[in-house]
Amino acid sequence: MLEPVGPLTLQFLAWVASRRRTYAEAMEAWQTTCPRHTVWEDALIDGLIQVQSQGSPGQSDVILTPRGRAVLDECSQKSIQTDQPLRQIAIDFTDR
Repeated sequence: MLEPVGPLTLQFLAWVASRRRTYAEAMEAWQTTCPRHTVWEDALIDGLIQVQSQGSPGQSDVILTPRGRAVLDECSQKSIQTDQPLRQIAIDFTDR
């Protein structure tokens, strides 16, 4: 069983997985100075995402790691099995 992640982290993982994302795009959309919203840093530390170098830092790709994909897939599967929105599954997943 995978470690629980918060709803915001699941939203971030789904955002990364939805299409190609560059590092610059991810920083613009998800970087924060608020200590309560550290989704980018938490995802990196937890090994859920990685930055794949494509030359210049801003053009590098942000991708899910196998672990990040597994977390997202597990929550998506639970959403399908229970007919609940992924957002609710994420909340329930963190209550374990």
